[in-house]
Parts: sequence; structure tokens; C-alpha cells
Amino acid sequence: MAYENQFKKVAVLGAAGKMGSGILLLTAIEMAKIKFQQDDPDIDFILYAMDVSEEGLKGVMKYIEKQVRKNGERNPDQVKGYYNGNDQEMTEEYLLEKYVSDVIKLIKPVTLLGSLRDVDTVFEAVSEDKGLKIKLLAEIENYNPGHVWYLTNTSSIPIGELNEAAGLYGRIIGFHFYNPPAIQKLVEVIESEDTVSGLKDFAQQLIEHMGKIMVPANDIAGFIGNGHFIRDSLFGIKQAEKLSGENSFPLAVYMVNTISSRFLVRPMGIFQLIDYVGIDVVRLIMNVMNNRIKEETISSPLLDKLMELGAKGGQNTDGSQKNGFFQYDDGKITGIYDPESRSYTPVSGLKEQAYVKLGSTPSYMPVWKEIIKDPEKDKKLEDYFVELSETDSPGAKLAMEYGKNSKKIAEKLVSDKVAFSDKDVNTILKRGFFHAYGPINNYFNKL
Repeated sequence: MAYENQFKKVAVLGAAGKMGSGILLLTAIEMAKIKFQQDDPDIDFILYAMDVSEEGLKGVMKYIEKQVRKNGERNPDQVKGYYNGNDQEMTEEYLLEKYVSDVIKLIKPVTLLGSLRDVDTVFEAVSEDKGLKIKLLAEIENYNPGHVWYLTNTSSIPIGELNEAAGLYGRIIGFHFYNPPAIQKLVEVIESEDTVSGLKDFAQQLIEHMGKIMVPANDIAGFIGNGHFIRDSLFGIKQAEKLSGENSFPLAVYMVNTISSRFLVRPMGIFQLIDYVGIDVVRLIMNVMNNRIKEETISSPLLDKLMELGAKGGQNTDGSQKNGFFQYDDGKITGIYDPESRSYTPVSGLKEQAYVKLGSTPSYMPVWKEIIKDPEKDKKLEDYFVELSETDSPGAKLAMEYGKNSKKIAEKLVSDKVAFSDKDVNTILKRGFFHAYGPINNYFNKL
């Protein structure tokens, strides 16, 4: 019963945010499932949606209602089972609306931390700011001393630091959902040296109940996902800066983005991915890692400059992409930012130049969205990378160098004991970043 008891009063901090809204949805569905299984229908379950923005909370409640309805439509037998024993004449449409209503009733939007008294479990999903996280966790702990379990969605800040600074005595665990939480199957779980055993068990059960895949990581800044992504980003930035010595900056960015997407068979190029995460967020994560990993310089003056110039990336409240390295029109890349002119250069004038500069390509170049579902994926990728390694062109050489560096980053995560195994790193990149293959492979052995 420990698992069920931890769901009686739950709070999601940052509930109106990109990550918090998805975590709120998953938690609401799981809480409803537990409530429906109780013998006593009068047992109270409350899910606090905590955010400082009242408008944001109004928006997230509309999102939750829409997504819960979709969940019910996908699982009509499950919904019917929740009301088993009630009036058998109730229609499927009636049961669906009742289900949506019952789930929504569990959620209580709040804007003040003082509302979170007597909570059992807290999901923390505020911005990647150590000071803010500690302040919020410590204040909740002050209202509920000694018993709350905290699951933090931090993607880079060591759990041990949050635990010590907020005075949580091991009742916190890293529970890093990947974006968007409602769709992504992966959860990166990070324990500190002090994380209590009951919370570890709860986290494992929660992952099973939510149908997620758990990958453990050691409590080292950046963990596995950002440990690779940030270093991969820095390599891409470095290559673009090199190429910009003899090309325009927008052309150099386009070339490297093409290498890291089309040539490496990834869903996004590295600069589009930085935009998706948000240049501001990437810088925050870099700062966390740079302040703790002394043997490396993990920072980018280029990203600092773009932030100063207002090219921040990230998403608008409606989910559309904000401009960053790239300018977007209905989700499509239409321009590339030039820091010198402080304007976007149209992509249409760069494509042909880029492919001329990159040179010849293999006879067959797999397309990510096709190869990811291909039953012969591994064999086709192996053949492709063999031919790529034998192609004597600037683009092919840079792609092989890029892939080899990605592998080097991944292997170092294992040797530095950030990751427990090669398999864990590959799982993170394949399931969390949707790569068609893991970075630790034999594709880039030949240079």
C-alpha cells in the first residue's frame, strides 16, 4: 500500500510549464487509476497543480481535459472497467465524459506554496535554476517536515546538492522525464548517496505503472542525456566556427546542421535541437556542468552572444518554435541568424551553396523517419556508414569525424562512471533523443 498512499496528496511544481504540464497529465491519469481501484470511494485524492501563473494554469487545465479525453478514447475498455458494477446501460460516450470529469476533479490549481500542506509526494519541474529549486523544496519541507518524497525533473543539477541544501535527508530522487513527458517513454533516474530505499522502490513502481523505460545514471552533473547532448552541441558549434573562417556564418551553421542530421541520420540537426531545447536552457545546463566538471571548459561565447542579441529559441505557449539559430515559419526553417548583421539570412539562398561545399555523398542516404521503422535498419545503416567512410568529400569526412566524437563522448560517460554501461548511453540517445542508432557502435571506427 506504500505506493498507493504516496498518491493521496500529490503536487506538481511548475505545472503550467512545458515539462510540468506533461508530468501533471501522467500523474492525474495514474492517480485516477489508483482511486478507481479503492474499495472505499470516499477516500480523498488531491493533485495540486502549482504554478505562479494563473493564466498558465487555466491553459494547462484545458490541455489536461483534452488529453485525458484522448486517453479515454484510446482505452474504452479500461474506462468501462473503472465503473464496473454501476449502471450497465451507461453508454460509452457517457462513461468517457464521466471519466474526464472525475480525473479533472482530482486537480486543484494553486499559485501559493502555502497551499501544499500535508502533501505526500512532490514532482518538481521548475526551470533549471538550483537556487529556485532549493528555495521551493525547502519551503515545502518547512510546511511538511520529515515525510514528503520529492521527485525532481532536473536534467543536470546533482541530486545530492539539492538534498543537502534543502534539508531533505535523502527523500529526493532525480526523475528526469524527456520532452514531451506524455509521449516519451524514457525516464532517467538518479539517486544520491542518501536517497532512501522506499523512494527508490516508489520510483521504480511509478515507472512501471506509467509504462516508461528507466535508465539509471550516477549523480554527476549533466547525467547521461545532457552529458552527451551538451558536449555534442559544443562540438557542432566548434565545427561551425571553423567553417565560418572561409564561409559566412549562416552557411557554416547550415552545413553543420545538415551534417548532424542528414549525414548522421538524426531527427534534427544539432542547431535545430539547441533551438528546440532553448538556447537559454542550454546555457543554464552548461553553467551547471562547467561549475562542477573542472577538467573541461563547458561554455559557449557564441550562445552567450545569441542570448544578448535576443535569439533564444524554445517554444511559444502554443507549442510553436521560437526563433534561435534558425527562423521558423509554421515549423519550417526559413532563415539562419547572422550575429554580424543581426538578421536572418534566407535558407533558400544557402542550400545549393552548402551541398556544393559538402561535396559528393554515398549512393544511398537513409532518411531518418523512414529508416527508424525499417526492419532492416541495422544492415542498411552499416552499409551506409561503410560507404560514407569511403567517400572522399568534405561533408563525408566531417560527418565521420562528428560521429566518432559522439562515440568518444559516450564512451567517456561510461569510463567516468556517469553511466553504468554502454547500453544505458545508447538507450538514452535512442529512446530519449530518437536517434536511429546508439553513439557507441562500430560505424565510426574507420577514418
